[in-house]
Amino acid sequence: MDLMLNWLVVGIGDITRRRVLPAILAGTRCKLTGIVTRDPAKAAPYGVRAWTSLEGALEESDAEAVYVATPVFLHAPQTIASLRAGRHVLCEKPMAMNYAEACSMERAAKDAGKLLGIAYYRRMYPKISRTVELLKAGAVGVPVLAEASSHDWFFPVDRERDWFIDPQRAGGGPLYDIASHRIDLMNYLFGQPVRASGHISTLIHPMDVEDNATVLIDYADGVRGVVDVRWHSRTPRDEFRIRGTEGEINLTPLNGPSLVYPGGEESIPPHGNLHYPCIENFVGAVLDGAPLRSSAETALWTDWVTEQIMAAQGGLTSHVK
Repeated sequence: MDLMLNWLVVGIGDITRRRVLPAILAGTRCKLTGIVTRDPAKAAPYGVRAWTSLEGALEESDAEAVYVATPVFLHAPQTIASLRAGRHVLCEKPMAMNYAEACSMERAAKDAGKLLGIAYYRRMYPKISRTVELLKAGAVGVPVLAEASSHDWFFPVDRERDWFIDPQRAGGGPLYDIASHRIDLMNYLFGQPVRASGHISTLIHPMDVEDNATVLIDYADGVRGVVDVRWHSRTPRDEFRIRGTEGEINLTPLNGPSLVYPGGEESIPPHGNLHYPCIENFVGAVLDGAPLRSSAETALWTDWVTEQIMAAQGGLTSHVK
């Protein structure tokens, strides 16, 4: 009989309902055993026990793993509490509100001897694995520049998602929410960042976090990354390109199947549930000792980049009238 991993899920917002819970329920070696939510009625459709406090759940649940899917300001305290209670943790991105919190989460995992993963699921895209192969094979010569942009129109009008524009709960706007995925992906492809800078401002939306951010990252091998994210564009964009001395790899749209490179073009779609491969990888790491693709050690560098930008900004520039 295959080993099973029992899960406790903390938070039951949009992503949890659309992706996280379906992925756990579909996993051949996963079992959902409980949900922590302020509103137990939300947990009723899943037929498992619900708790209104994480403390009570950790005392009474038989789960070996905890999925933390709450607003960012709760990531560090809930992750650390779960680790200290002897659970493995898979936490939503971004890892924490700042680099110091991210480091405290990593230390807690090491002290507890438990795994801590961060849900940067784009690392598990099959076309990203293929991109790694192409880069190693010299498909574009020497990589020199990576460019990513993610533009859309976002302004929450419901209470369930209003935490996204509260700096005390979210940390920031699109820099934290959508740039974090692209920064992490560049870190995955090019290694540990050595320098980062950027600009954030609030240009269109009346909110207390930025509605746009532009990030510049330098890597040890000379590659420079540029990430531009916006919540005020009526023209959606999801671009990702890697330019080298001999050509470019174009992954646009990043969330789609297309992969174009010198001399070739492939269609490599992601899994229908983008979270499933991430959870599957975490389960394999816990039960089989497989390599964890997105760990605390790798994810905290995204928080490091974000912190360089926030610290240098010295306050949010607002042009909203």
